[in-house]
Amino acid sequence: MTVAALGSAVANHERQTMTDHTPVMFANEAFYLAFAARDLDAMIEVWSRRETVTCIHPGAITLLGRDKVIQSWQAILSNPASPAIVCRNPTAHLFGDVAYVLCWEQIEQAFLLATNIFVREDGRWRMVHHQATAAPAPGDLPPAPSQPIH
Repeated sequence: MTVAALGSAVANHERQTMTDHTPVMFANEAFYLAFAARDLDAMIEVWSRRETVTCIHPGAITLLGRDKVIQSWQAILSNPASPAIVCRNPTAHLFGDVAYVLCWEQIEQAFLLATNIFVREDGRWRMVHHQATAAPAPGDLPPAPSQPIH
């Protein structure tokens, strides 16, 4: 690859990152809003319809396939004892038609680290993988919103 071609590739990546960063963050936010609102229809809309999806809930085995993943979310969202969750410090990383978001999930005083992977599908970013795992409290997070997401 020539220096000019490399420079062009870097410029294209920077343009793509600036262009796609916001829609990826919106897709991530849609996931957490569906979770908070306990809205199964919205949660279903977040997930890919074409790609194989996977999900690893804290302390659980890997769920493989859309039906199993959606069934797990149906159980979580319909459970009145499911705790409130706050997504903290999300950061998006893009690679063409694939993106991932790393964030902290705060549940009361406990923290999880989450990875959410998205693919561009029919012009929208759709989730193909969610994984959350227990983590120690992060060091320098900004204050939580005054109202937790339920």
